[in-house]
Amino acid sequence: MQTLNDLRLAVLIDADNIPYSNVKGMLEEIAKYGTPTFKRIYGDWTKPTVSGWKSVLLENAITPVQQYSYTQGKNATDSAMIIDAMDILYSGNVDGFCLVSSDSDFTRLATRLRETGMKVIGIGERKTPSPFIIACDKFIYLDIINTPLVVTDPKEIKKRPGKPSRSKPRNDESDQQNQKSRAKRLIASSITDLADETGWAYLGDVGNLILKKQPDFDPRNYGFAKLTPMIRSLDFEIDERDSGQNNIKHIYIRIKKQEANK
Repeated sequence: MQTLNDLRLAVLIDADNIPYSNVKGMLEEIAKYGTPTFKRIYGDWTKPTVSGWKSVLLENAITPVQQYSYTQGKNATDSAMIIDAMDILYSGNVDGFCLVSSDSDFTRLATRLRETGMKVIGIGERKTPSPFIIACDKFIYLDIINTPLVVTDPKEIKKRPGKPSRSKPRNDESDQQNQKSRAKRLIASSITDLADETGWAYLGDVGNLILKKQPDFDPRNYGFAKLTPMIRSLDFEIDERDSGQNNIKHIYIRIKKQEANK
């Protein structure tokens, strides 16, 4: 049975809409989801605006693809990247695609790739339009890659449940509370959708459903390295059950009764 890390991925990068500052971290992030078999970056390399990319391409084995801008104001890079993606798709040599861009023009491409059964992971900045985000199986914001997380120990989380866990908060306190409330509602609704007659739901299934509902959901957006410590901080009930295999625990969660009755 093929696992997630066995997936062969085509990594296609839009140099016009992505900064070059964290290429290494980005590729390490992609490695969590599969093996990059194609690594291509598209841009007009005669322009000074993409000159910063040149120094990092060789050390990361990324193949640059030259695409001239035939008409001023038109982005020919998008077309070249889309054509290559379809060629790679029909070659049958990959199991999924990683589209690195903040451009909504790739929304239809992501949708088309998923229609053929491809796994599609998007990576971009927070300015990325929501249609492109929703078109992906999972979308990762560049700023959370390699971002230091303050809280990783569940014991520490219990001591400080109400404090922001980012070393440098991105928003004011009110904004953070609103984000936390939305995340808690999303998790709670997903638990409800999957719960058995006693209200328990398997955490792995809950995580998968959350991603289907909101592809850009990531515990790191809230300062947590993993979903489990985030769940603990939000005060859901947790039950760790023996799987019967090498001391592996299966984690189940449910909404606390007083919360469910509200």
